[in-house]
Amino acid sequence: MPATSTSLPADAPEMPEPQVREFTAHSIGGGLALLLGLVGLGIGVGLIFTGAASADGGAKAALVVLGVLVVAAAFLAMSGLNMVAPGEARVVQLFGRYRGTIRTDGLRWVNPLTSRERISTRVRNHETAVLKVNDAYGNPIELAAVVVWKVEDTAQALFEVDDFLEFVSTQTEAAVRHIAIEYPYDAHDEDGLSLRGNAEEITEKLAVELHARVEAAGVRIIESRFTHLAYAPEIASAMLQRQQAGAVVAARRQIVDGAVGMVEAALARIGEQGFVELDEERKAAMVSNLMVVLCGDRAAQPVLNTGTLYQ
Repeated sequence: MPATSTSLPADAPEMPEPQVREFTAHSIGGGLALLLGLVGLGIGVGLIFTGAASADGGAKAALVVLGVLVVAAAFLAMSGLNMVAPGEARVVQLFGRYRGTIRTDGLRWVNPLTSRERISTRVRNHETAVLKVNDAYGNPIELAAVVVWKVEDTAQALFEVDDFLEFVSTQTEAAVRHIAIEYPYDAHDEDGLSLRGNAEEITEKLAVELHARVEAAGVRIIESRFTHLAYAPEIASAMLQRQQAGAVVAARRQIVDGAVGMVEAALARIGEQGFVELDEERKAAMVSNLMVVLCGDRAAQPVLNTGTLYQ
């Protein structure tokens, strides 16, 4: 389910407030910077060759040194160039201090003294392994979930948690386990929520709890969904028999309700037509016979009465 603005549950984890938030780093188009760097390299190489061809020893040394410095400066300036692909961002740091994030794709230039770390902002999937937990009734069940998420705040993802990939994985497993122990696989109460019978409501609660857990890492949950839900093998057979028994009871209840309606209609029609008068004892016998015929799981065997109605 997509994450919604549903209020957080009372037992939702309280994550610390983020110490840093993403903002845009100062950068310029890389095309001009690349051109200036290449021009600087050309000037530096030209100075070196000019100095090498000079007959004056002092001028020769000065030109060579100046050419080397220009080439070094051009290389240093060009090291500030960054290739940013769509769906990626570069987190910029200067001597350990966060200086912003580059999200504009293409060739960009920033201070060459900074370090730039690449972070993917594409949509990702994370599927948990099949987890074995006890539901609200203590029955062992197996379940797995898939979570669709993306990095929304690159600064929080990089600086607020040690490893945001591992953080999302661990918190997803914790949320799935917590949801599983809060609700039963099948609810005994018809009005109660269950993992099997109320998948939409439960996955919405899972998305809300996941949002509360990973928001501190700058991650946004797009959708969450259970991919596997079953009783553990050791009780699966017993629970299957219970489900079958419940289905049989429900079917029998529907059959009985239909049979009662048919008997009621038959008695009412006989009374309206008036072609036979039945006392209470005969009505009871007729109701008994009709209920046996209509509710029995085998074909009824008729018995012909060759005597009177009362023999």
